[in-house]
Amino acid sequence: MLKTELLEIIANGENSGVEFKRDDVRPEQLAKEVVALLNFQGGRVFIGVDDNGTISGIQRPNIEEWVMNVISEKVHPSILPFYEEVKVDENTRVAVLTFPQGNSKPYVRRHKKAEEVFIRVGSTSRLATREQQMRLYEIGGMLHTELLPISRTSSQNLDFVRLENYLRQILNDPDMPSSQDDWEHRLANLGFLSEPHGMCTIAGMVLFGKKPRQILKQSGLRIFAFDGTDKEYKAKLDVILDAPLSGRWDFSQGAKQLIDDGLVERLVQTITPFISEESSELNLGLQREKRWFYPIEAVREVLVNALVHRDWTRFVDIEIGIYSDRFEVISPGSLQNSMTVAKMLAGQRYTRNTVIMEVMRDYGYVDFRGMGLRTKVVPLMRSHNGCDPIFEATEDYLKVTLPKRSDTQ
Repeated sequence: MLKTELLEIIANGENSGVEFKRDDVRPEQLAKEVVALLNFQGGRVFIGVDDNGTISGIQRPNIEEWVMNVISEKVHPSILPFYEEVKVDENTRVAVLTFPQGNSKPYVRRHKKAEEVFIRVGSTSRLATREQQMRLYEIGGMLHTELLPISRTSSQNLDFVRLENYLRQILNDPDMPSSQDDWEHRLANLGFLSEPHGMCTIAGMVLFGKKPRQILKQSGLRIFAFDGTDKEYKAKLDVILDAPLSGRWDFSQGAKQLIDDGLVERLVQTITPFISEESSELNLGLQREKRWFYPIEAVREVLVNALVHRDWTRFVDIEIGIYSDRFEVISPGSLQNSMTVAKMLAGQRYTRNTVIMEVMRDYGYVDFRGMGLRTKVVPLMRSHNGCDPIFEATEDYLKVTLPKRSDTQ
């Protein structure tokens, strides 16, 4: 780092990714700041700078060794920062520790036989709440929230007609359960019920619940439609859908036939009038052809991805917004660990909710390759709308925007 860059950062003050510490900082205090940065998006700690930006410099002998020992002993899992010293003048130096975003969250500070999780909130580092810790565990892949039990539920909250259809028609199971105990044992092994108490898991409720959103508030879909480009006071459409993810299918006649809609089918039916229009002319079959503002397969892929990959530690619905110039899907939760939009578009695969993903794949809602964004959404948008989809990933959500065809705006 150059001196000019150092002085510019210090002049701008502390923020979510920048922390100032005096040379006499205590080991446990330094570890706290490091942990908080790792649990956020990474950042830098400047040692030898007061909170108000005054450069006091470093005097501690062997400070690099001291820093590395503190991090080695008090930060877990282990992390190796990039260390450098910047010379301000002949007698003043500042130590700079640079950390990438941690990919083994949550990181903890080990101090006095306790392990504490800190997070970054603005320019401060604070103890994480229970919900925030759960989110970090989920992001780090150490907690599979889809398998968490839902209190005050039982197998009676699941739709056994759909469950039997799944086992018999989709999996072709030759050994169907013959008693309630057999059913509960099978459902527990499939991840739809928890053991030993037999409560519904999030996965079981979302996939096969009778009325999932009545019990799991964040399992629905909220859909808005507006005449303009922004949210307005009065919407053309404002509904919340509540249904199990998968439809019920019949294969007895040799062809796959939908008997009962799932959430995906209800969603497509609900939004179709707002993402298409009937042609003013009749075709040779004396029917009016439907013109789509967006490639329907791309829309379906984006919607299924949001349903399959959402973060169940976030207590909000998936939000779908239809505007005069775009179609938006906002899925709660950040991308897992080191996953980025660039990696996702390159075809790198990740699964947040393995049970839900596998069941939706069994039904054929999810591509077996798991590369729908790269092989469907992007090329379909280019060929149909002449543009690329837009992806925005934050700590709180992943937003996918499909711009509308220019000749239909």
